[in-house]
Amino acid sequence: MVNPGHLFTAFNQCGVEFYSGVPDSLLKSICAYIADHSDPAQHLIAANEGSAVALAIGHHLATGKVPLVYLQNSGIGHAINPLLSLADPEVYSIPLLLMIGWRGEPGVADEPQHVKQGRVTPGLLDQLEIPYEIITAATDDQQAAQRTAELVAKAKTEKRPCALLVSKGTFAPYQLSEKETRGSQLSREEAIQITLASLAPDDLVVATTGFTSREVFEWRAATNQSHQRDFLTVGGMGHASQIALGIALSKPSQQVFCLDGDGAFFMHMGGTATCATAGSSNFKHIVLNNGVHDSVGGQPTTGNPDAIENIARAMGYRWTDSVQTSEAISAAMINLAQQPGPALLEIKVAAGARSDLGRPTVSPATNKTGFMEFLQP
Repeated sequence: MVNPGHLFTAFNQCGVEFYSGVPDSLLKSICAYIADHSDPAQHLIAANEGSAVALAIGHHLATGKVPLVYLQNSGIGHAINPLLSLADPEVYSIPLLLMIGWRGEPGVADEPQHVKQGRVTPGLLDQLEIPYEIITAATDDQQAAQRTAELVAKAKTEKRPCALLVSKGTFAPYQLSEKETRGSQLSREEAIQITLASLAPDDLVVATTGFTSREVFEWRAATNQSHQRDFLTVGGMGHASQIALGIALSKPSQQVFCLDGDGAFFMHMGGTATCATAGSSNFKHIVLNNGVHDSVGGQPTTGNPDAIENIARAMGYRWTDSVQTSEAISAAMINLAQQPGPALLEIKVAAGARSDLGRPTVSPATNKTGFMEFLQP
């Protein structure tokens, strides 16, 4: 098992001073250590992985040094464009170190959305021609430092991106010293329950990935309700709003409520412009804002967490509101249902979730089939 502090020291000894990325559950200990011990001006949590690569490229251009970009393997998709069209040796030849959390590693139990992603990750890195080394729970501090040093040296010598692929359980625990907190004491789970209870029987729900989908599923189960009108976007962070918009445009007689998170909102903020431009009157956007990447360690989300309502209004949403109490949610949901969309309701909630929060007990394919059957005339 690798001590996060020892690996951070190894980064420094290799001349790595700049860090950017999107937090990942497998990397939460090292990400927390970086957050607590790096220069705040040299550590930026990015809106998405492609942006993190671009930030790293800028750092190298300004300093000549090798930066580090951390991400979950699902985020490689976001990073491919700047990795190949900018950082690649055949273009600008930018040396940088990727640290990738290997979700869905073959032989390691994981959620269904990670299984294929994990299986193809090594082959994808091979296709991208990005050299990589793997560290696991069996890797000790010295071995991790040596592999890091070799990768950084290769990145410098060959002027190219290289990657450290990190298996589940690699890092010893390390807790972020201070977690970002919102002013609200309302839990996200309670907010979701009030929201769902306010909907009409034929209203549709599209829930973002992470705790939100899990809490939606559990409340339906606890109240003996059907799951058919909920589409649980258990992967693809940041895309729930566009899925919801696609449904809303095709089903104009039904209201479509997207339950989003602030991290997902900022990850693909351009989607709000698309939602506003589409002008779908039945599209209702609810952003549960706790200011953190809750399910992967509690690191703060990028962007001003108090700006979401203003952003939506500036993009062209017809109606917006922001609330943070259970009583205010109930009143706001009545208004949201009555207002022509695109409309956005921000609900400020506290960080955290129940330790015994379960996961959907149906497969993504089963969820999709039931949802589509519900939509049939």
